[in-house]
Amino acid sequence: MKVGLFFGSFNPIHHGHLIIGQYMLDQAKLDEVWFVVSPQNPLKKGKDIMDAEHRLNMVKLAIKGNEKFKVENIEFSMPTPSYTAYTLRKLKEKHSKIEFLLIMGTDNLQHLEKWKDHEEILMEYEILSYFREGFPGGEFSKNQKVRVMKGPMLNISASYVRGLVRMDRSIQYLVPEEVASYMTSKMK
Repeated sequence: MKVGLFFGSFNPIHHGHLIIGQYMLDQAKLDEVWFVVSPQNPLKKGKDIMDAEHRLNMVKLAIKGNEKFKVENIEFSMPTPSYTAYTLRKLKEKHSKIEFLLIMGTDNLQHLEKWKDHEEILMEYEILSYFREGFPGGEFSKNQKVRVMKGPMLNISASYVRGLVRMDRSIQYLVPEEVASYMTSKMK
């Protein structure tokens, strides 16, 4: 079984994330995509991060109805901040028969050298990288274990969505309806 791991803060999850997940599922012929919610990304310390449980709940709501999408909260039982390399080791231990691939944007790929144990990640895992405007992927995009894929992109950012919620503006069509309802009821 081939599973794409889509790591992120999902602060909140939006249609752009879901489109990328579906695109990778189809184009890379994956069996499933797991959305790995990171309670604390080491590269996003001090940023405007919603409570981890809220972000996890919103991912669950967003993927409901797609049997090929799963949510993974393994990092919730690990020390913070969350390092992808440690999470991958733990997932491999727990699911030894699954072939895991990483899903990330070329913005993250371009700065992969900042990731803890990035050499190990590149040796052990194939990376499916979706093209992000203005971020060609750097040297890592030339690595034989990396596939840069140019799929449909929505230029939506989670920070934009959070800003709209703070200003009491509509986030309809930016996030799934269930996520919008959750945010407006729980985030005020």
